[in-house]
Amino acid sequence: MIISLDMSSNVPIYVQLRNQIVTGIGKGELKAGETLPSVRQMAQDAGINSMTVNKTYQILKAEGFIEIDRRKGATICPVRQEAGIFREKLAAELELLSAEACLKGMGKDEFLRICESMFESMSPENYCPAESGGAL
Repeated sequence: MIISLDMSSNVPIYVQLRNQIVTGIGKGELKAGETLPSVRQMAQDAGINSMTVNKTYQILKAEGFIEIDRRKGATICPVRQEAGIFREKLAAELELLSAEACLKGMGKDEFLRICESMFESMSPENYCPAESGGAL
């Protein structure tokens, strides 16, 4: 997986890095059990401060996407079914994206087509909870 950060973006670097790692997991580019580069190596490869990478890894750990072990480093966690908090976060983010799309003149059908296309491009190694009978 290649990390591409936009240093001139208004989105903080740690958020860009977090989002790219989560997307990589979602698309199956990063698989459960796979080890991420060390904080120092990721910082060097991406050309950013190691504290930024450390912050990103801590966020990913708190969100359940990775585990951090002093001996093994940061490892991708298996996909888990989580309800409540994620559903609320998803609804809030989709509400904002829906509002922006509407204000920019995008129709509902086009918005839903894009959502469907993005969702279908995901292929995590394990399973997608909605398709295995579980709830998000």
